[in-house]
Amino acid sequence: MEITKISRVFLHKQNGQEVRLADPGEQLTKEDVRNFYANIYPILTTAKIRGPEFRDDEMQYHFETSMGTKG
Repeated sequence: MEITKISRVFLHKQNGQEVRLADPGEQLTKEDVRNFYANIYPILTTAKIRGPEFRDDEMQYHFETSMGTKG
């Protein structure tokens, strides 16, 4: 039996491109990670967090923002 550690990855879109953000610490909650990256990407301060989705041995969380969209 082989045990594979699943890593967390955080994704958000910037200018139409998906940006992969590494997990700054597995002890942090997903909200803590959002706050950590909000210092670099201020738009994340109001982002909703969707996930996790399990893909390719990763646990993916998506930061979704509504700023800049119409409707």
